Amino acid sequence: MNNVVGFKCVECAQTYDVAEIEHICPACGGNLDVLYDYNWIRKRLSRDSLSADRNFSMWRYRTLLPVAETSCVPPLAVGWTPVYDCPRLAYQYGIGKLLIKDEGRNPTGSLKDRPSALAVVKAREAGQDIIATASSGNAGSALAGMCASTQLRSVIFVPSNVPAAKLAQLQVYGATIALVEGTYDQAYDLCLAAARQFNWYQRNTGHNPYMTEGKKTAALEIGEQLNWKVPDKIFVPMGDGCIIGGLWKGFCDLHHLGFIERLPQMIGVQAENAAAIVAALNGRGLAHEGAARTIADSICVGKPRDATKAMRAILESAGFGIKVSDDEILAAISSLARATGVFVEPSSAAAFAGFVKSCEAGSIKSGETVVLMLTGNGLKDVDAVLRTSKAPYRYPPVLAEFADQLEKNGFDFRRSSSS
Repeated sequence: MNNVVGFKCVECAQTYDVAEIEHICPACGGNLDVLYDYNWIRKRLSRDSLSADRNFSMWRYRTLLPVAETSCVPPLAVGWTPVYDCPRLAYQYGIGKLLIKDEGRNPTGSLKDRPSALAVVKAREAGQDIIATASSGNAGSALAGMCASTQLRSVIFVPSNVPAAKLAQLQVYGATIALVEGTYDQAYDLCLAAARQFNWYQRNTGHNPYMTEGKKTAALEIGEQLNWKVPDKIFVPMGDGCIIGGLWKGFCDLHHLGFIERLPQMIGVQAENAAAIVAALNGRGLAHEGAARTIADSICVGKPRDATKAMRAILESAGFGIKVSDDEILAAISSLARATGVFVEPSSAAAFAGFVKSCEAGSIKSGETVVLMLTGNGLKDVDAVLRTSKAPYRYPPVLAEFADQLEKNGFDFRRSSSS
């Protein structure tokens, strides 16, 4: 990896050569940053070279990723997810422009396909054919799918309350599933211990530094898709904190290379009963472990493993953290779907809920451009929506009776769509 010069611990700032260590800092146990040789990269990557590249996937940024030039990547098309303009919502909330980055369009339906694809490459480079991760569902589904596409084996540790749709994905991809009678945090600790014991490749967020690098590719895409015009604010749902940390790393990479002239503000959104990072930001302290409880399973984390990177992203960008309730999250799912046609799972809807709350608090200026990171598809967890939705009416299979019943139910079928 000619583009990588080493690692730096985010806690104690100790630096290491790539060959010295594998995952966490041996001095303090902190998470690591991957360090790049930007002069080397500038000679091989430019706006023009990207414009000419027809590989519309995360691997178009391979020069900015910690992979060997000869390494094979998974065949599934990960990345280059769409950015949609939402002018009606921008007008409704009185801002300049609202954009949504729809990560639910990835192969297994979430942003987690990006780091999982990178994990498969790194495992192959290390000569390992079994990869393990702990997950509330999406990371596990993503890893299982990427492993299936490359004939590697996956062992996925999930809490026993994982949504049925996410469990189904794990099953259909042929993963070995460890359904843990406990929380996500307990599943995480068990995964770490098992991977050490059995020498499995460790994909875990907040432990494997390369996962940040996979997640940063979404930021690289945003920069390129917006013609290098950086938005003012980016709203990101937070659990462990790795996604917002990865996005910030991506924007910083673009800034180091001179592709963008400024950096966006990073806004981290957590569920109010799983908000250790926001609490730490408001208290200017450490993220303390605590109980976590929210309908948004993907951000239901009591011990955020990448809190330092998340807090760094928010503080260095002059952003802020915000908490939203489960009721606000559920309301955001249907509001966003009806306004844009994009159906997201509860954790993704947290980003929209945080945006709405920030608009109401006057935290967004009228002319600003905002991007919402929608990290997972709504079909990942339909039960959350069905529990709060009104059941559909039943109708007789006769037109006259159907029309009569339709009118009784309050539907004005005589009004045309153009009136």
